[in-house]
Amino acid sequence: MSVKQVKAQKSYEIVMDDIHSRIRSGELKPGERLPSVVDLAADYGVGRSTLREALSALKAMGFLEIRQGGGTFVSQTLPAGDESGSVQGGFPALFHQADSLKEMMEVRKVLETGCATLAARYRTGDDLAELSAIMRSMKENAGDDRKEEEADIRFHLAIAKASHNSLLLQMMESLTHKLEETIKETRQLWFYGERATANRLVKEHQDIYEAILRQQETTASRRMLEHLSKVEKVLSKLF
Repeated sequence: MSVKQVKAQKSYEIVMDDIHSRIRSGELKPGERLPSVVDLAADYGVGRSTLREALSALKAMGFLEIRQGGGTFVSQTLPAGDESGSVQGGFPALFHQADSLKEMMEVRKVLETGCATLAARYRTGDDLAELSAIMRSMKENAGDDRKEEEADIRFHLAIAKASHNSLLLQMMESLTHKLEETIKETRQLWFYGERATANRLVKEHQDIYEAILRQQETTASRRMLEHLSKVEKVLSKLF
């Protein structure tokens, strides 16, 4: 499949718009399976998180179907819309217009406390295994900023997945880019002059995980709120 190269620093919207225009033009047909995330990311010259964000946005708008373990397909029935080749509207676009970190943190607190509550209620053995593996990665990669940030993002997305609410998961996936920004900013400010803070941050994630493990819904929600409130306090230096 012929695609145009996109520089890694470009927004997910460039990839999203290109796939959308190819669906609208008929190049990608209803029911057609797309290449793997790894192959698409390589074709577009972007990171996997950027590619996943583009696919999640198109899924949320009704252009794609993402089947667990089965790949990504063009929807059999496409939503009505303009033929300009540019995706319009939808909550992913709304999230990416939220330039204010304050607004983003307010959204995160509403979404993620709910995710934590439902994760504690509905989590499965597979969900717990994934969260446990992420916690292990956080601890083993202490001091490696890139891997710590990656594990942090994976942790929050895994909780959304453990909620077993597809809409909440889609909304969290659509927040990935902004989530990366806030986590990176938080860590830079939090660890400035006090690297020992990393241990406290790991403990906060561990406390959330343990509440989900024990199916303590109220505790999981409260610990998530406490964690995000601390993040918001640190980021308030940038508001």
